[in-house]
Amino acid sequence: MSLATAAMSDLDTFGALVLLGAAIGLVAVLSNRLIDRVPVPTPLLFLAAAALATHLSTDLQDVPNRSIERLVTLALAVILFDGGMRIGWPRLRTAAGPVMSVGVLGTFLTTLALAALAHVALGLDWWVALLVGTAIAPTDPAVVFSVLGQREPAGRSGTILEGESGANDPVGIALMAGLLSAGGVSASALADVGVDFALQMAVGTAVGVLGGRTLLAFMRRVALPDEGLYPLRTLTGALVIFGAATVLSGSGFLAVFVAGLLLGDARAPYKGEIERFHSALASLSEIVAFLALGLTIDLGSLTQIQVWAPGLLIGAALAFVVRPVLVGLCLLPFDLSRRERGFVLWAGLKGAVPLLLGSLLLDNDVPDGQRWYGVVVIAVVFSVLVQGSTVSAAARLLGIRMHVRELEPWALSVRLRDEPDSVHRFTVEMGSPADGVPVADLSDASDDVWVSFVIRKAQLLRVTGKTTLRAGDEVVILAGPDRHLGLAAAFGRRDDQPPGDGDQRDKA
Repeated sequence: MSLATAAMSDLDTFGALVLLGAAIGLVAVLSNRLIDRVPVPTPLLFLAAAALATHLSTDLQDVPNRSIERLVTLALAVILFDGGMRIGWPRLRTAAGPVMSVGVLGTFLTTLALAALAHVALGLDWWVALLVGTAIAPTDPAVVFSVLGQREPAGRSGTILEGESGANDPVGIALMAGLLSAGGVSASALADVGVDFALQMAVGTAVGVLGGRTLLAFMRRVALPDEGLYPLRTLTGALVIFGAATVLSGSGFLAVFVAGLLLGDARAPYKGEIERFHSALASLSEIVAFLALGLTIDLGSLTQIQVWAPGLLIGAALAFVVRPVLVGLCLLPFDLSRRERGFVLWAGLKGAVPLLLGSLLLDNDVPDGQRWYGVVVIAVVFSVLVQGSTVSAAARLLGIRMHVRELEPWALSVRLRDEPDSVHRFTVEMGSPADGVPVADLSDASDDVWVSFVIRKAQLLRVTGKTTLRAGDEVVILAGPDRHLGLAAAFGRRDDQPPGDGDQRDKA
């Protein structure tokens, strides 16, 4: 074969790979429309497709597990950074207590309960049992919200679910790393695991806070020659934070999540573009993670009774006993309604992180690692299929109010050279002092408050002094920085106003 012919053959192969990759990406984007008809998270479909492709193709079976682990690790770092930005510290602060309780204490209790079950019911030694329990314990809210589609839970339940994963993913990963390094269970080994875990959490938090503040200052003070570079700068900054924390023996996952929290509600140039870029990248990363993890699954082993039976046992015990009891105890000290608590307990689905942690059993000299990884896969699939397919029904049954995120493809924006510190944007809360009040009355006879825009049901209104504000209106106001607190009080709910349906406390 001539060099020219070989080059053309190689180009054809490359073109076929590009075509296949692009087709998969297009299907991934379009598959989100299946949510309205099929209440199964689309990432699970890609996991199954990749596992089937691996079963049929010997070439895919040769992909090194270490390469897959690194790819998924990078994808998870992107997902956690975006998750932190989406929540933001002010929002997380309203539910910080339950988030930390279920994300840290709940993860440890779940791990110990699953390990005890595996030890007693399956006969595993304590080290392997702890590895299996640690792998299955973390949750994945991205799977929950992929089932809900454009609907988001109102109140604190959605924040708790997102924050729980942001907390327990780093906890589970750090705990798994410590257990694998220990190589067994003994007093000294557990002490080493505890020290290593505390070090990872402390360093990860410190690097996340320092890195997040540094990145925010960099975003605000250093101008770039093109607006397309701003999202890329934030992405590379997040990866620097992840790498720095890892090199310093900390949790890179916790570091990027904390950094994302600090950036969440902070003002910065091109912040909207940055958030949209990371949201899209996180969605792509989720698909990539499930596709890559699908390559590690041996469908033949999943059909064996010694794999699927223990997997179903652990999955059912986790969904119906372990999480409701132990995580429910973690939520008891907090002022949550029974409805909110019930939804959080049922919607704690498993996803990419348990699969990643389970895949570590394949390459770390774990006895019968392939079998126990299959058990983890079955438990995750059970969680996604049984719990995931009923999340929407559970929300309706429990009376959890959902916000529907209507797409708004048309934007009205103004570019400014300097930060507009005199622009304030609020949403009129039901029962707030501004609800039902004409625009002219907002100024309190002062000339330094000017209502510029009122958006009602995605429509821009023509504003006059007689325009009456209604609950749900988005209002853009020009006023001095010193007026922000007073305006915020006018648009927020009064202390004597009863909460809305989604916030009512069901104490019965």
